Amino acid sequence: MNFHYTVESDLGMNETIEALGKELKKRGFGVLWDFDLTAKLKEKGQSFDEPYRILEVCNPAEAARILSKNELAAYFLPCKIVVYEKEGKTRIGLPKPTALIEVIGDEGLKEIAVEVEKTLVEGIDQSRK
Repeated sequence: MNFHYTVESDLGMNETIEALGKELKKRGFGVLWDFDLTAKLKEKGQSFDEPYRILEVCNPAEAARILSKNELAAYFLPCKIVVYEKEGKTRIGLPKPTALIEVIGDEGLKEIAVEVEKTLVEGIDQSRK
């Protein structure tokens, strides 16, 4: 099983992030944090020039639902979506919730992870055009 889902976007990085925010909102998710990793690394004296942003996203109802079943799921919350440029292409990806939940070994969480993953993948796919 691949632990991630990653696709290319036809849009530039900023346009992709804007479209992604809109698509996620339609699906009950909000962007809690937009972390510019490239800027932070440069601020800390590291030479890292590839544009790289990490978005932390959350659907409060789904987060509460999963946490009520197993508090260890908090280690994977909020969900992360990464937008970066490589070889002149914008890419969007996320660690698959289904792969992460496997680590906990709680069969009761799989159904929720499948639903969340499906929703996030739909949002990503719709935001890349």
